[in-house]
Parts: sequence; C-alpha cells; structure tokens
Amino acid sequence: MPRAQRARPTSLSLDELLAQSAWFTRLDEPARKQVRADASERAIALGESLGHHGERQHAWFGVLEGLVKWSITARDGRSVTLGGQSVGSWFGEGTLIRNAPRQSDLIALRHSRVATIPLDTFDWLRQQSPAFNNFLLNQLNERLHWFMGSFAAQGLLDTESQVARALVGMVHPLLNPRGERHLQLSQEELANLAAVSRQSCNSALMRFKDAGLVRSEYGGIVVIDLPGLQQLARQ
Repeated sequence: MPRAQRARPTSLSLDELLAQSAWFTRLDEPARKQVRADASERAIALGESLGHHGERQHAWFGVLEGLVKWSITARDGRSVTLGGQSVGSWFGEGTLIRNAPRQSDLIALRHSRVATIPLDTFDWLRQQSPAFNNFLLNQLNERLHWFMGSFAAQGLLDTESQVARALVGMVHPLLNPRGERHLQLSQEELANLAAVSRQSCNSALMRFKDAGLVRSEYGGIVVIDLPGLQQLARQ
C-alpha cells in the first residue's frame, strides 16, 4: 500500500494573499494599486519576534506562511498565550489604531513569512475606504469577543478544554480565514497555543481522537467534529 505523502506547508505569495483578502477586493482599482505598491514581505525565523511588548508598531501584518502567536510575559517569566495567527489572516490593527506601544509579543512558532502594510498606507485606507473600516470594525469586534473568552478560559477551563479551545481558535474565521480543517500544526505548537505542557496536550489529543473529534495526518491535525470541540471549549 502506497505511503501517504506529507502535506506541503501552506504558503502564499503576496499577490495571492491580497487577492483572497475581503478588504482588498472591496477597494477600487487605484487603491488596490497603491496598496500593492506599498506592501512588502518579511521573513521571521522560529522563535523570532515580529513585535515586542512596549515597541511601537509601524505596519499592519498578514500571514503568508507559518504561524505567529500573541503572548504576554510577566517579569517573573510566566506567560499567557492569547492566540495564534495562521496563513491568510491579518492582525495588528488594534495597536495601530490606538497609536500606542504594543501590549503583547508576536512570536513565530515556526519559520514564517508575513506581509506588511505600512502605517501610512493603513491610515490612508481608513480615511479613504468605508469598506476597509467596516472590515476593521468587524475584525476588532471578533477579536475582542475571542480575547474575552480567552481570559475566562484561563480561570475556568481545565487542561483538556483549553486544548479544545486552542484547536477551535485555529479554525476561527478571524484566525483562519481560509476555513481549512487540516491544520498544519504540530503537537508542540498546539501545546504552546493552549499554554499547557506537551504531555498534557498529547493526552488531550488522544482523548479527542478516541471521541472522533480529530485525527492525525502527515503534516498536522484534522478537525473532524468542530461542534464537539466547541462544546468542550465552552465547559
């Protein structure tokens, strides 16, 4: 029997990311040309920071390849993971709109590539495009709702439910606009996003597999029963 081939990591070009981004396709042609002329791409190595707590942010980000997590680290070294950004997602608008230093760290969980839209272009779009502002309003609302849930999860959910919530987050339209259920996510990366030990994460995944909620495949984890995971994440 032929051996299954390892899935290739999802990777987009800058043009591909823009073409599938709802905010970009709603712009008129002159605005699209301006954005494309101003946009650039940046590579981030595993463990490298895209932005540190306290730094000024000068661009809006979109994920072309890899996985970037939001986290906050206390002075004593303890950290809280707020979520992860996967391929196709845009983030960082809150910090730009507040015009204040970052309140979290952005760390690459694997080799990643991000698109960058300069702050001046971002502000110009906000001034010129009602459709762009509507996109930002919806995205900020969804992000606020998710972060409120994350805050509650830290105090109310057990380890298994936190792992379920991390998986649900990775198929959330805000973090995963491509709607993919085959998550190119290692168990170590999932444990990092769930803020639990790798051993606890592996135990939770085994229970999820036994319950028919997920399965493992080459290159990642496949979500089979999203409503079932969502129920676990709400307990």
